[in-house]
Amino acid sequence: MCELLAMSANVPTDVRFSFSALAQRGGATGVHTDGWGISFYEHKGCRTIHDPNPSAQSELARFIRAYPIKSLMVIAHVRKANRGKTSLENTHPFTRELWGNAWSFAHNGQLKGIKKRKLGHYLPIGTTDSEHAFCWLLDELRALYPRRPSDSKLARTVSDLFADLRELGVFNALLSDGRSLYASCSTKLCYVERKAPFGQASLIDEDMEVDFAKETTPDDRVIILASTPLTRNETWTPVPPDTTLVIRKGERVSAAPK
Repeated sequence: MCELLAMSANVPTDVRFSFSALAQRGGATGVHTDGWGISFYEHKGCRTIHDPNPSAQSELARFIRAYPIKSLMVIAHVRKANRGKTSLENTHPFTRELWGNAWSFAHNGQLKGIKKRKLGHYLPIGTTDSEHAFCWLLDELRALYPRRPSDSKLARTVSDLFADLRELGVFNALLSDGRSLYASCSTKLCYVERKAPFGQASLIDEDMEVDFAKETTPDDRVIILASTPLTRNETWTPVPPDTTLVIRKGERVSAAPK
């Protein structure tokens, strides 16, 4: 199974600390050796990097861990392949355009019968269940709303579509347009909220510690989501199974069992 990572913040924030832990799970502390990827949002732009090599040994991953890219929204993924060969086109996160925005998607799990669902405007480039599900999701949204709906209506619709996909199997997933982060939990997903008063955090997968009080202001808010906790001295909250979580600017907007 793959592992997921996402960050939502109210000010541009460096994700290198959390990504360092995730990268170690791609061949050092974990078995997710079939590629990795990360998407950073900058205003309406989306910078996405993919590598089909294990993240723990990847030169590109070392570059990301050293380069201080700051973002309000990040989605990352390390892959353990079960459907689709190890290749660049099968590496998450996948990205497409809808309503003039770049959408990113990453998934952990298997979806039985997803490829029987017909697609229209959006077509997969690779062969994974995940990319087919992403294309189906965007097709549904495009058909329902020729123009972007309100945030509340969009959140309800995405929650309904996520619930539909969870009926097909394991659908732990992250979806974002750079503004909102939509997270689906079938089996495992958790999050940590970082806000004032900030403290220290130590990674589980690597000997690294950060004192966030020295790196932040009192108004900063950040939520980190991951498949399993990344730090040993913070309180990680499990997302209940069969739940869609909506996060915006480092705050939970809603959590809806569907």
